[in-house]
Amino acid sequence: MRCTIGVDIGTSSSKGVLVDADGTILAQAALAHDVSRPRTGWVEMDGGVWWDEFVALARELLAAVPDAEVAGVGVSGMGPCILLADQAGEPVRPAILYGVDTRAGDQIERMTAELGLEAITRVGGSVLTSQAGGPKILWIHEEDPQAWILARRLFMPASWLAHRLTGAYVLDHQSASQVSPLYDIDRERWHDEWWRRYAAPIEQPALLWAGDVAGTVTAEAAALTGIPEGTPVIAGTIDAWSEAVSVGAHGAGDLMLMYGTTMFLIATGAETLRTPSMWTTAGAFAGTRNLAGGLSTSGAPTAWLKDRTRSAYPQLLAEAEDSGAGARGLVMLPYFAGERTPIQDPDARGVIAGLSLAHGRGDLYRAALEATALGVRHNVQTMRDAGADIRRIVAVGGGTQGRLWLQIVSDVTGLVQEVPRVTVGASYGAAFLAAGAVSDPAPEIADWNPVVTTIDPDSALAPVYDTLFDRYLRLYAGTVEVAHELAAQQRADDEKEAPA
Repeated sequence: MRCTIGVDIGTSSSKGVLVDADGTILAQAALAHDVSRPRTGWVEMDGGVWWDEFVALARELLAAVPDAEVAGVGVSGMGPCILLADQAGEPVRPAILYGVDTRAGDQIERMTAELGLEAITRVGGSVLTSQAGGPKILWIHEEDPQAWILARRLFMPASWLAHRLTGAYVLDHQSASQVSPLYDIDRERWHDEWWRRYAAPIEQPALLWAGDVAGTVTAEAAALTGIPEGTPVIAGTIDAWSEAVSVGAHGAGDLMLMYGTTMFLIATGAETLRTPSMWTTAGAFAGTRNLAGGLSTSGAPTAWLKDRTRSAYPQLLAEAEDSGAGARGLVMLPYFAGERTPIQDPDARGVIAGLSLAHGRGDLYRAALEATALGVRHNVQTMRDAGADIRRIVAVGGGTQGRLWLQIVSDVTGLVQEVPRVTVGASYGAAFLAAGAVSDPAPEIADWNPVVTTIDPDSALAPVYDTLFDRYLRLYAGTVEVAHELAAQQRADDEKEAPA
């Protein structure tokens, strides 16, 4: 049976699918993992875990379908991450994760001062924030000199898997465009002058598009994974873009909402839009551009509440539904790990306002769900203000399994959401991209994964959520000074507790 494998390395787990030629999932597998948070604002992961989990997932998938004939392998992963490796491709330190890792604030300020805000935006498309890869490379240079001495190569999860499978040293354009400011978005190539200034002596990875073939499985990788030697492997891309591919939300006018531990939004068009509040990137496919945004937490606060209240999700969801729109007078800022877009404030902190002795855990859970929805509304409004033409909304990710969360997002934003049949996300998108690389004709995602559910907003709730959104914006403005003081105290406390 001809099929493709797709594997995605996520923040809290790695997932794999084995998919036949018409898009039917034959087998699924997942492995949970944790990231490391050694200090406030630091989020790291051992890159070796990514390969170990790929090997385990591939073997589990192939064992589940003994007659599978693997025609291609797709890879994706969280990002932008910065994994530096030596000349042999061995990591020299843990990978620094995407925008949730906020350690490079000093480097962001210095690079911005040295290069100029206008030049950075013109070349890279976006201002430098905690999402940018360039300042994190500079941080390693300055703060981890032992690793820097050995560093010769730059990887992200997808390109790391492609390298381990094929030996190729590549990076897709979409991922490269988030190594700001070292990628020239209009010319679709590395910016040589700035690369030499900030990333030498790291060799520039060759640039491909997400669905391009990076190479074929080596004999060594075949022996470890069970995937036949010579099987084509695509370059892959960052998980959110692979998720957009998985639901067909990568055409002009499309907006993808990815529900997970964090929330990600990708608006697609042909024009390069620039705004200081969002991220401008290359698309997964040639000729496309994206305006992207991300909440640092979305599912994370709900998981935090579940753990703190020692409750089960079904119970919390039922109580949250009973609480009703507005959570009986609560409003939450979901900035438990700082915030990415549109406020770009790594020192923002979570706030729950309006608490009284009458409130219960269901009200808190409802407020957490609404906080994510308010964050989505803030991002969508900012994208539209920047010129994004958003005509179609597609939801994907693990959070789409719960109807209440989806309904709250539609009610708060006033947007209709389409939910496709398959919402496993990035791993499925990676399998689709691999199928496109090895099939003639290439499959259509509408055939693989049609829309099966539409979530319509309840217009009667619009006044409630208009008022709540206004309070959400004013709550941040009114608490930001105290939040920044507390963030500074937390960093100072971490420094005291850090081992010498």
